[in-house]
Amino acid sequence: MLISNSTVFMPSVLTLVGIPGLESVQCWIGILFFAMYLIATIGNFLLLAVIQSEHSLHEPMYIFLAMLGTTDIGLATSIMPKMLGVFWFHMPEIYFDSCLLQMWFIHTFQCIESGILLAMAFDRYIAICYPLRHATILTFQLVIQIGTAVTLRAAALVTPCLILIKSRLKFYHTTVISHSYCEHMAIVKLAAGNIWINKIYGLFVAFTVGGFDIIFITLSYIQILTTVLRLPQKEARFKAFDTCITHVCVFLQFYLLAFFSFFTHRFGSHIPPYIHILFSSVYLLVPPFLNPLVYGLKTRQIRSHVVKMFNV
Repeated sequence: MLISNSTVFMPSVLTLVGIPGLESVQCWIGILFFAMYLIATIGNFLLLAVIQSEHSLHEPMYIFLAMLGTTDIGLATSIMPKMLGVFWFHMPEIYFDSCLLQMWFIHTFQCIESGILLAMAFDRYIAICYPLRHATILTFQLVIQIGTAVTLRAAALVTPCLILIKSRLKFYHTTVISHSYCEHMAIVKLAAGNIWINKIYGLFVAFTVGGFDIIFITLSYIQILTTVLRLPQKEARFKAFDTCITHVCVFLQFYLLAFFSFFTHRFGSHIPPYIHILFSSVYLLVPPFLNPLVYGLKTRQIRSHVVKMFNV
């Protein structure tokens, strides 16, 4: 393969543009994103504090919720400092290896979040379809093993993306990333060489994680719905639905935003670039922002403990 003289060999520094076309208002967008990040961080830390301090919340559902909160903090923190550096302080440069590390953290936390949502669906399935066996099936040891497996799965699937970039892509057309953070395809598209293996593996990870998790979450809720509709009492049906509605809301907002971001990025060539980047940024910030609000407002046990904590 011929490489032109205009290419760069293994650049040490990359440049993040931010949001192309919206440079003049990036400062104000940064204020909005920072407010979301602040609420997300405080909300999730508060959620973790309540679950840790209240022994009655040391149950599988709340342990998974604590894992989700930890993941949300990690995901939001992976992008926010550098994004604000670009938006507010005009510091667009980032070391190539630091960019790859940020990419690894972002996509790993995304995969972990998807896996935790699957684990939470499994917990609701056991709790409603096999209520008498819930405590014996979902023991504390099994919950920790599920959390460990979800984390290892994410790391194992995302790490090859980093290795493929480092080992295969040596020459780059440009060092300027038209994005506000380091995302896999945004980095791969800079390369001057053949990138089809990187593209295929990226799609493989997306469909392996997203496809597997969505299918089994959907199957879990079909079984839950079938079981609930068979309950003889209306009050019992309502109570069963009420225990699941929060998770369904979180599940829908995470995957709907994910699908919109994924398909507009790959197939929405007629959509302006700033729309792609805005939505991909919102996709990473909205779940950490909304999850503690949704669970805090909708889950009575958490709400009552938060009120008690501030009344002391």
